[in-house]
Amino acid sequence: MQIKNQTMMEKKQPVNNKKLVEYLEGPRSRFREYRFALTVFWQFIRATRTLHYVGPCITVFGSARFKEGHKYYEAAREFGKRIGQMGFTTMTGGGPGIMEAANRGAFENGFHSVGCNIYLPGEQKHNAYMHKWYTFKHFFVRKTLLVKYSYAFVIMPGGFGTMDEFFETLTLVQTRTITQFPIVLYGKDYFQPLMNYMEFLKSEGTISEADMKLVILTNDYDEAIEHIKTNIIKHYQVKERPKGLWRFFRR
Repeated sequence: MQIKNQTMMEKKQPVNNKKLVEYLEGPRSRFREYRFALTVFWQFIRATRTLHYVGPCITVFGSARFKEGHKYYEAAREFGKRIGQMGFTTMTGGGPGIMEAANRGAFENGFHSVGCNIYLPGEQKHNAYMHKWYTFKHFFVRKTLLVKYSYAFVIMPGGFGTMDEFFETLTLVQTRTITQFPIVLYGKDYFQPLMNYMEFLKSEGTISEADMKLVILTNDYDEAIEHIKTNIIKHYQVKERPKGLWRFFRR
């Protein structure tokens, strides 16, 4: 009975086990490494072709686990609408929860909505509120595209994935790899402990006072949008997307 149950568990996780072997097997042949590099390059080519005409975006990060009716789901939905009202495209990770809500807020109000989805066995499917999306096989490629087209970032409550996206984006801004792009943390109750820890990092000298100013924490839509307008529209000219071309290239 124990052997039977073990066999059933192995059958349920073929993808995870395969990836585990691939990443832990050590050095591979040059041909296999070259083939892997080609698959990554092909993802970049396909994704940039898909998203090339989406226009300037604002990316919303957040948990896939909040359902419709939850306060953070509804907040993300409102952000999607307000991002569209500013003339930007709403971009997300393309999945459920916060991602769906932000896409939905833009989509249902007649604004542009796109996503960078990821293959996760049995967990994430793309949501129904996007005009365009691309589904990636590798997280690092996906994260590059989520940043590439965006001029601001709204971080909603989330788990490990959201924290990874937040700190990677924050590091890019801190190191001036991307410049003058605002980061908004929405949800004071949720993120205040994180801000407290960042204050501790500052007291230890591992980050500076200037680094603390790279992100704002708020519960207010108007404050968040005004912060984005001040730091983006002041530095970058947002050109209106030709409507005819958009309809042509979204097909």
